[in-house]
Amino acid sequence: MTYDIDAVRGRFPALALSHGAADERRPRIYLDNPAGTQVPDVVLDRMRRAMVECNANMHGEFHTSREATDLVDQAHLAAADLYNAASEREIVFGANMTTLTFMLTRVLGPRFEPGDELITTHMEHEGNNTPWRRMAEERGMVVKTLPFDATTYEFDLAELDSLITERTRFAAFNHASNLLGTINPIKQMAAKVKAAGGLVFVDSVQYAPHGPLDVQDLGVDLLVSSSYKWYGPHQGVLWGREELLAGLRAYHLRTVADVLPDKFETGTQSLEGQAGVIGATEYLQWLAGEFGASHDLPGEHLRPRTRQLHAALRAMVEYEKGLSLWLIEGLQSIDGAEVRGITDPNAVDRRVPTVSFTVEGLDPADIARWLDEHGIYVWNGHSYALPVVEFLGLADKGGVVRVGPTHYNTRAEIDTAVGVIADYVTSHR
Repeated sequence: MTYDIDAVRGRFPALALSHGAADERRPRIYLDNPAGTQVPDVVLDRMRRAMVECNANMHGEFHTSREATDLVDQAHLAAADLYNAASEREIVFGANMTTLTFMLTRVLGPRFEPGDELITTHMEHEGNNTPWRRMAEERGMVVKTLPFDATTYEFDLAELDSLITERTRFAAFNHASNLLGTINPIKQMAAKVKAAGGLVFVDSVQYAPHGPLDVQDLGVDLLVSSSYKWYGPHQGVLWGREELLAGLRAYHLRTVADVLPDKFETGTQSLEGQAGVIGATEYLQWLAGEFGASHDLPGEHLRPRTRQLHAALRAMVEYEKGLSLWLIEGLQSIDGAEVRGITDPNAVDRRVPTVSFTVEGLDPADIARWLDEHGIYVWNGHSYALPVVEFLGLADKGGVVRVGPTHYNTRAEIDTAVGVIADYVTSHR
């Protein structure tokens, strides 16, 4: 079936809302998706049902508690299928990616000794930068930072080779840059670090809404994303190899068994959040049923739901590629605008639709405010990608304007945004 954008948009209640005062209403255009997407109806339904029908703590000897416990179990199974994890025991829920990452620094830190080496990159979100640097400082580790090419916005893997030594013990890489949009060759990068005996942690927050995840194929040790970037509620979802997680000493109460994943899920978890994760995967299954037939790969040896989720994401990616190219072409038509990321149409497979740009002499914050006046929502500044804006020399220039369409946006919305940006640039340069 042909991708039906109207049917997709009909699943998202927020897309029907208007912007502005009653006498000047206009449609809201959500292009702030890299920082968090809108949610479909099924997510809202799932969360409401959790709060109404089984609003209880887990593991009790009564009906609503049993229902809540089953819901949490189902959420772990759903996330395991999204990641193609070997087991639901490898899934750990938390408040968000950053909180989970700081937790990992505490439990991984004792594995490392002074002089051990940690590799990170200049392309990271702060959530995959500062926690590991803090751990390295506390353990006396040496931190090495992989640069990216400031003209191609990609890594040279030969430079990674030069950083790896017999003391390499850990690497933290982003799967896709939340500012540049670059998709990194994680499988190859991980293989290099693993060959030297190091552990590999991957921040897939920006990649997860824009491509199928297969942790078993990637060959990494730990991977995290946030469900509010893939049409769910505010939840962090960590995956780790079971043998690795089982061997780590978790910080938990005496009342919690030292088993996976419970030992890492401290305190009372968000029942409604995990219900929303189930809803997000159900939405993707719906999308697969409607538009994913031509994107299902029969030869894949995956569980049935994982195949559905992967097919949905491939269908979304095909649509989003068109949005990416349309947006980049539009921005490049504006005098003085510079796209900070891959622009080659033949390389669109190596980027997500997160597109950042600058205009010499103009403040990104002023452009974002101008867009907001027209009902168009974008982010400006560093978007927590401090290592990126610092590396590009943009930290003292207001960073960038970040425009991030996703599978529910339209070319007409992009045309409107580009037109408003062009008007602002023309009148202010």
